[in-house]
Amino acid sequence: MSRLVLKFGGTSVRNVDRIRSVAGMVKAAVDAGNEVAVVVSAMAGTTDQLVGFARDIDPSGDDREYDVVVSAGEQISAGLLAMALQALGCRSRSWLGWQLPVHSDGTHAKARITNIDIDALAAGMADGEIAVLPGFQALSPEGRITTLGRGGSDTSAVALAAALGADRCDIYTDVEGVFTCDPGIVPRARKLNRITYEEMLEMASLGAKVLQTSSVVMAMKHRVPVQVLSSFVDVPGTLVIDEENAMEDEMVSGIAYAPDEAKITLVRVADRPGVAARIFGPLAESGVNVDMIVQNVSEDGKTTDVTFTVGREDLDRAIKVIQGARAEIEYERIVADPAVVKVSVIGVGMRSHVGVAHTMFQALAAKGINIQTITTSEIKISVLIAEDYTELALRTLHSVYGLDDT
Repeated sequence: MSRLVLKFGGTSVRNVDRIRSVAGMVKAAVDAGNEVAVVVSAMAGTTDQLVGFARDIDPSGDDREYDVVVSAGEQISAGLLAMALQALGCRSRSWLGWQLPVHSDGTHAKARITNIDIDALAAGMADGEIAVLPGFQALSPEGRITTLGRGGSDTSAVALAAALGADRCDIYTDVEGVFTCDPGIVPRARKLNRITYEEMLEMASLGAKVLQTSSVVMAMKHRVPVQVLSSFVDVPGTLVIDEENAMEDEMVSGIAYAPDEAKITLVRVADRPGVAARIFGPLAESGVNVDMIVQNVSEDGKTTDVTFTVGREDLDRAIKVIQGARAEIEYERIVADPAVVKVSVIGVGMRSHVGVAHTMFQALAAKGINIQTITTSEIKISVLIAEDYTELALRTLHSVYGLDDT
C-alpha cells in the first residue's frame, strides 16, 4: 500500500462533469489499495473572478480580507469533490485549511507554510477515508486565513505530502508532463520521463509554468517525489526526483524562456565604492526584484554603465525609484527596453560536459541573434535577447542540443 497525495488544477475541476471525472480517478487510486489525500485548486476562472470582485471594491484593500475572498474558490472545489466521491460510494470528507490547520506565517496574499497538523487527517486516511483539501489557503499565527500566492495549490500539495510522509505527490494538470521546451513554440519538443529537482526549479523560475517555484523548493527540501501528469490523457507523466536517482545524463535537459523581462541601463554612472548599493538598495525596498546585472569595465576610472533586468510589470516603478535616487547614484541618463526576453538552457549534465556555453553562443550568432546580457549558474546559462527573436532562438537551441523529438 502506498500513501499518495493527488493534486488537481483548475482546468481539471473546471466544471461539475470534470469534478465527477476526477472523483473517478481518485476512486481508482483507492481501489488499487492506496491511502489517498487530494488537494484541489479553484474551478478554472473562479480565482480571477474573485480577485476582480476584491479589486473592484478597493484596489488597495486590506490583504487579510482579500485572502478571505480569493480563498473561497478552493473551498467550493473541495466540497464538491468530496460530495462526488461520496456519490461513488467512497468515504470522504473535506478539510479546510483552518480545520487541520495548515499553519503559515502572517504574510497575507503570499504566505509561506510553516507546518501542517496531520494527526486527524492521517487517522482518517488509515481508516479508508479520502481527505480532500483546498489548496492555496492556510492559517496565520493570528488566526486569519492566508493565501499562498497564485499557483499556491501546488505548494499545498507538496507540503501535505511532506507532512504525511507520502510515497509520491501527483500533480494533475492540462499537460502530459514536463517538456524540453514549450510545445506551443517548439513543435518538436518532447516530454521528459524524469527531471531533477534542480532542473525543475530552474525551469520553473525561468518561465516554465508547469509547477510553482515554491512547490519545487519544498519538494527538493523534503525529498518528496513529484509526478506531473495529465488529468485528461491516461499516459505516464514526468517524475521530479533526486539527481542521484536520475538515469539520463543529457548535457541539456530543457530550454526555458521568460517573456516578461525588461532591461534598464544606467549610462555613465559614477564609478566608486557603494554605487551598486545605492542603485539596488532602493529597488529592493520598493519591492522590485532585480534579475540579471552587468557592470561594464570603467575605462577612465570615473564612470561606467550598469545594466540590469526587472519584471516588465515593474519597469515603470523601477524607473521612478531610480529617478528618485539620481542625486545619490549620479548617472547621466536611463535607457529602458521592455522588448527583451530571457532564454535559458538547463541541465545537470553541464557539470560534466564542456562547451555548453560555446555551443549556445555560436548557434545564436549563426542566426544573427545578438546577446545583450549573460548570466550563468552550475546547471544553467541564460541570455537576454530581443523579443522578436524568441521563436527562432528557442527552436535553434532546442535543435543544436539534440532535444528534438525524432
